[in-house]
Amino acid sequence: MALKHVRALGSVFSANYQGTILSQCRSTTWTTTKLRSSSAGGEEAGTGQTVVSERRGSVLTVAIRRPEVRNAVNVETARRLLEELQAFDGDPDLNVAVLHGEGGNFCAGYDLKTLANQKAPLKLEQDVTKGPGPMGPSRLQLSKPLIAAVSGFAVAGGMELALLADLRVVEESAVMGVFCRRFGVPLIDGGTVRLPRLIGLSRALDLILTGRPIGAQEALAFGLANRVVPDGQALQAAVQLAEQISSFPQQCLRTDRSSALYSCYDAQSFTQAMQHEFDHGVQVIQAEAIPGAIRFTSGAGRGGKLS
Repeated sequence: MALKHVRALGSVFSANYQGTILSQCRSTTWTTTKLRSSSAGGEEAGTGQTVVSERRGSVLTVAIRRPEVRNAVNVETARRLLEELQAFDGDPDLNVAVLHGEGGNFCAGYDLKTLANQKAPLKLEQDVTKGPGPMGPSRLQLSKPLIAAVSGFAVAGGMELALLADLRVVEESAVMGVFCRRFGVPLIDGGTVRLPRLIGLSRALDLILTGRPIGAQEALAFGLANRVVPDGQALQAAVQLAEQISSFPQQCLRTDRSSALYSCYDAQSFTQAMQHEFDHGVQVIQAEAIPGAIRFTSGAGRGGKLS
């Protein structure tokens, strides 16, 4: 684990979640459209916005912008994250989204200062099918891929947001973990549901019960990280990965993704999962498989080329 993060652990373990900001990620080089807020209908985002997004063709980047608290999420930020990802899922011109945090950190979880200063009882939707989670979009079942570009700390509820993503591109010095363990803050944004599915129950319980930090290389070995990149490059690498995924035939890609998720979370048996895969996959053959076969016979994709 990088020394700068080891020194910072003490301040992140405190309920304050404030302190020195980690080093800024290097700027990326792509050309993007204007920033927009998640609740302002597409206008250019101002300095007060806590969630901003950018389009690049069929890829959308969504950024948490609260660097002064390591991108810890409050009620407003949770609402805006939910709005942004819902808008992405419903936009026919967008294929893949990338979630990241500005200022060198992904997300330090829920803002415990807000929780500590809560005067009225905290109102949370009890029915997970009817409302958002405390972190915002954590209860969503997106129909399109989401990639998390993880830098700095992705801990507590911030790790739960990373688990919402299909893939996680993690910087070498990034730190993940259930840091809320020592404060008695439960995982109620999908952490106990998604983490065991991703890395297995034994490894998940290791992290859940101890609250210990996990670095990028261990996360990669666990399957929690899908790619490890040098510091400052997670966002750029995630966008490049998103562009590659976006270039594939999308009906087929989304059908296969949906089938994998169904078999993991919803299928009652192997037979049910297999039937679901066939019933939905066969619908793609006429629309995309036959045109794809024609392109292959004309020479496209030979030798395993992805383009």
